[in-house]
Amino acid sequence: MNAPVQELDAAECVVSARTESELLEAARRVAVIAAKHADAVDREARFPAEAVDAMRAERLFSAMIPREHGGDGLPLTGVARLCEALAQGCASSAMIYAMHQSQVVCIVNHGVNVAWQRAFLARMVSEQLLLASATSEENIGGNMRTSACAVDLIDNAFSIEKLAPTISYGLYSDCILVTARRHPDAPASDQVLIVAPRDTLTLEPRGTWDTLGMRGTCSEGHRLVAKGTADQILPDPFSKIADESMLPVSHTLWSSVWCGIASDAVNRAHQFFRNQARGKPGALPPSAARLAETVTTIKMMQARLRESLANVEAASAERAARQMRNSDDNDAPLTASIGVNADLNMLKLAISQAAVHVVQETLMICGMAGYKNDTPFSVGRHLRDLHSAPLMISNDRIELNTANLLLAQRTATGTL
Repeated sequence: MNAPVQELDAAECVVSARTESELLEAARRVAVIAAKHADAVDREARFPAEAVDAMRAERLFSAMIPREHGGDGLPLTGVARLCEALAQGCASSAMIYAMHQSQVVCIVNHGVNVAWQRAFLARMVSEQLLLASATSEENIGGNMRTSACAVDLIDNAFSIEKLAPTISYGLYSDCILVTARRHPDAPASDQVLIVAPRDTLTLEPRGTWDTLGMRGTCSEGHRLVAKGTADQILPDPFSKIADESMLPVSHTLWSSVWCGIASDAVNRAHQFFRNQARGKPGALPPSAARLAETVTTIKMMQARLRESLANVEAASAERAARQMRNSDDNDAPLTASIGVNADLNMLKLAISQAAVHVVQETLMICGMAGYKNDTPFSVGRHLRDLHSAPLMISNDRIELNTANLLLAQRTATGTL
């Protein structure tokens, strides 16, 4: 049995909270380091250790943890900017950071009333722990809203065994958040989320990670066995955690990463275009219209992302206000939740598709210089990494879910 986590005072965890601009500068420093190793990470399908070490040294893992718990208290919009900056250096490194933050928010939003969880937040700050998640399961696949495995809870002690086809960077994480059925007799959809630090679990690799792109995320399958105390199980049902925290943060931060990858490709195409123009003064290169289209598209993607970030933050603020008022009006939050979830689904669909299109266009602008892997204008890695975007929670599944949500809405588009 693991020893109890000792609760620390927030002042012991961090000297002082940093501003968003300071954190963004830190992320840009990490991006420079990540970029130096991005090709090797991709080529060798290895964990981006240098970038993650730099994130830890810059104390970026606790950026989203509230100040009262020792973190920087950076809002979601600010974290999205960090993800976009990191993605311009290395897509895998940025995706790892985005996935980590989507787990951090689950503990922040749903665990702070439990002493063990508060103490673990302090430990996350002081040790700059990297969090991963295990939500997929063999025979269920990527449907994170159902589980086959179940928590076995006896005398305040639990055990769990899960066969997960993918656990991104699981072998390199300091803690894994695991979904499971509430108890052996619970239906597949009655799930909980367990916070399992590395000293409470074992991982047995099952399979390899030799993929088209996002090769540095090291998302191999594993047999996961965890043991611990009941306090490691977040008190809210997983359905609530997913709707209010995990999915909103995942979809917005993943989209930020995809925008960052596409932005770096556009910047390379822009520089190639300028070099061409300098070579033939007085005449625009033939790719001028194509470049204008890609810049327009990336600006639209970024604007769409900002809208969704604002919607998520507004919904979060409204939930907090309702809790303060102890309101029992159930219809308003349900209606708002349906609207926000539909918007997030459409965000994921739009950005995952548009980002691939943008990089394909930059390839046409750069031509062979973009197609080759050894030039400053290469965008092959960008394109391969972005082909994972429609597959991370399959776009086909999201489209069906969105259609069901739209059935519950009176209007599909709203008004300006």
